[in-house]
Amino acid sequence: MANITKQYLIQEIAKSTGFVRNDIKTVVEQFLDLVGEKIVEGNTIEIRGFGTFACKPRKARPARNPRTGETVLIEERMVPTFKFSNDIKDKINSLEGILDTVSANPEIDTLEAEPVSVDASSNEAF
Repeated sequence: MANITKQYLIQEIAKSTGFVRNDIKTVVEQFLDLVGEKIVEGNTIEIRGFGTFACKPRKARPARNPRTGETVLIEERMVPTFKFSNDIKDKINSLEGILDTVSANPEIDTLEAEPVSVDASSNEAF
């Protein structure tokens, strides 16, 4: 599987919408900046049908320095987290079933995706 970059996302959105890439780049960067700012402020961001960004406390704990073997105390800290929505989890799990079928059946050499209909009147983002 390939890594998807921000530039790739911008390019794909530009292709599918017909908008200018510079405008899309501005919107994507502003969105990511805003998400980062709100997480730093301690807010939780929920995008229905996609997932939830949050910042959670992690307790202090002892750890060991692998070089010296010395025990070190790691202080309590905040950790950014992301939890996928059930919709995304279900899609991933359904793909795993398809991939298991393909790997178990070497005669199948391609996956044919079924078209997905998008209801524009729906409030769902995905």
